[in-house]
Amino acid sequence: MSRAQCPRCLRPQTHCLCDLIPQLDSHTRVVLLQHPSEVNHALNTARLAALGLTNAELRVGEVFEDLHTLLNPPGYQTRLLFPGEGAQPLQADAAATEKLLLVVPDGTWRKARKLLHLNPLLAQLPRVTLPEGAVSRYRLRKAPGPGALSTVEAIVQALDILEAPASYAPLLRPFEALIEGQIEAMGADTYQRNHVTEPPL
Repeated sequence: MSRAQCPRCLRPQTHCLCDLIPQLDSHTRVVLLQHPSEVNHALNTARLAALGLTNAELRVGEVFEDLHTLLNPPGYQTRLLFPGEGAQPLQADAAATEKLLLVVPDGTWRKARKLLHLNPLLAQLPRVTLPEGAVSRYRLRKAPGPGALSTVEAIVQALDILEAPASYAPLLRPFEALIEGQIEAMGADTYQRNHVTEPPL
């Protein structure tokens, strides 16, 4: 028998995160395009980000038929938060006359690249990246490389840059609780054995 699920955060009712999810405003609009394989993942951080931001939208799919309309709201300039050739470091632009629409693919690196391949309009967007050196709090997945962040962490860092001096750190509260809950569920011994690495000498 399956456990009762919260319809909002999709966590088991006994581990609902809704009380920790803030409601934060932003001038920047965030559109998250989530690969379907991530929807039922226990660590679905894109959903947490979308729930915590009033000016955010989460879409799930591999091909998005209304992408042209989604990417071109009046009065916005659109950027894709994804590394690649020609990607510019993200920075606040006080002189900008248009607001920013930040498009964030959500999935493994391979699945995110697939979203770009299946949706050529995405691949054509100007790209922006986060500053180097970010350290993830995501202690349950091995990062594919230095600076790799979960989706919610990347969004928090991006908005902290774009909307300074405002802080979007409250978005990380449910994320931290999610991580702690997963560690507790697997047991300290299993976590230490499989996820904690010895610091280099």
